[in-house]
Amino acid sequence: MSFPVTAISSILHRITGVFLVIGIPVLLWMLGKSLASEQGFNEASSFVAAGFGKLLFWAILSSIGFHIIAGLRHLLMDAGIGESLEGGMRGATIILVLGVLLAIGLGVWLW
Repeated sequence: MSFPVTAISSILHRITGVFLVIGIPVLLWMLGKSLASEQGFNEASSFVAAGFGKLLFWAILSSIGFHIIAGLRHLLMDAGIGESLEGGMRGATIILVLGVLLAIGLGVWLW
């Protein structure tokens, strides 16, 4: 069963939104820990440097990036840009490509 590109981008936008509800508190916890003391900073740094921590950090940052890109697309559609079927499909394709490029770029940056 194949979904249209617009459905895929919409579903991913919702999934990343749910993931951010979990991921942003993790980032805030790491920020608070890192600012509390030098030991807390070292613990947060060690967590991000470890394999699972780095993967989690990458997933959260990628989710934030995709969610922002998809949100900007929705703002453009609210302004009347890309509201047609063809424009919607083109916009969905663009955000999927940008999301993948962003995730790859973040992976290269982190690793």
